[in-house]
Amino acid sequence: MRATLYYRGSLTSCNYACPYCPFSKNVDSRETLDKDRVQLERFADWVREQGALGHRLSIFFNPYGEALIHSWYRRTMVEFSHMAHVEKVAVQTNLSAKLDWAKELNPATAALWATYHPGETKEQAFISQAMKLYELGISYSVGTVGLRQAFPAIRSLRSQLPKDVYLWINAYKDRPHYYTDAEKAELAVIDPYFQWNLQDYSSLGRACRAGEDVFYVQGDGRVKHCYQDRRVIGHLYRDGLEGLSAKRPCRMKECGCYIGYIHMEEQPFREIYGRGLLERVPHR
Repeated sequence: MRATLYYRGSLTSCNYACPYCPFSKNVDSRETLDKDRVQLERFADWVREQGALGHRLSIFFNPYGEALIHSWYRRTMVEFSHMAHVEKVAVQTNLSAKLDWAKELNPATAALWATYHPGETKEQAFISQAMKLYELGISYSVGTVGLRQAFPAIRSLRSQLPKDVYLWINAYKDRPHYYTDAEKAELAVIDPYFQWNLQDYSSLGRACRAGEDVFYVQGDGRVKHCYQDRRVIGHLYRDGLEGLSAKRPCRMKECGCYIGYIHMEEQPFREIYGRGLLERVPHR
């Protein structure tokens, strides 16, 4: 089976204090960090075994917190990137960690989804990190939340990043009708796919690959249908991919999260992003 796995362990700590994030400046105990490391090691053991079973995997790390400041995520990303049966390993990150380790990544399979948080880091420090990835030939996207106070930073990022680095803007949807028509037009020039993220998608009863060949894995091995439809559909280490896989129409009224709606079968996102679907890099 060719499968995509989103992995989220027990980590809930971040070194940033973004006001829109519930996990900003949360400090995990040593016990929680050790639990998260052990969980990831178990997941890595499972991944190693899947090649002999004929499975091809794409893996995305998106913990409730910043992963790459922890050595076990860095080691695991490097190892996965060199596995013959792993087609992609990607991570959601604020790019605050040193990137010396990234030289060990296989640029053919490793990728980063890098989020810029104005006010949490200096712009030039973030640009410097992004350029290091560019020089290493590692696929990555850069983005930020489209709050009005972030507009100057968004414009500045676009002017400084290489033209072939995709800059995405997460639409701020907590307030209805937040953007004027002029603002939407400006943001769409910077991010040609902004309009796709600006809307929520009617999803109730509609076909989605979540639960069929896309799985949302928790650190303890439980697998959820997705991060919005949180029903548990099985256990990774007990059921395996074949035991988990089934067509499961969505139970949610709407889907407004990128890592959810990109897997809706009637939507065009697999064609738009191609091999860059996980790290949010459009096919060119």
